[in-house]
Amino acid sequence: MAQVEIKINGRDYRIACEDGQESHLSSLANYLDGKVSELVEQVGQIGDTSLMVMAGLLVTDELSDTRDELEEVRNDAARETQSAVAATEERVAAQIDVVAEQVEKLAALLADD
Repeated sequence: MAQVEIKINGRDYRIACEDGQESHLSSLANYLDGKVSELVEQVGQIGDTSLMVMAGLLVTDELSDTRDELEEVRNDAARETQSAVAATEERVAAQIDVVAEQVEKLAALLADD
């Protein structure tokens, strides 16, 4: 198991992660550190625990918004797919009707012979 040194709010942390995930974990830590830095600019150094909780809530809020947007996109895609399927079914049904009419005409012609 790999370990990564990260820095959040000027403090160093050693975090374990799966091998190969070091870069990803460092990116996540940098993002969180950016959120903490934004909070420090707004509210000052109010303590690591409070800053981490507030940063966690900000990131969770972003995640919630992103999940809502993703759900909306999935629902839109499902509606578009259903609409496309219905339109295709209508076209196929119309083509079947045309072929059925042609078969009936052909059958009538062959019956007359």
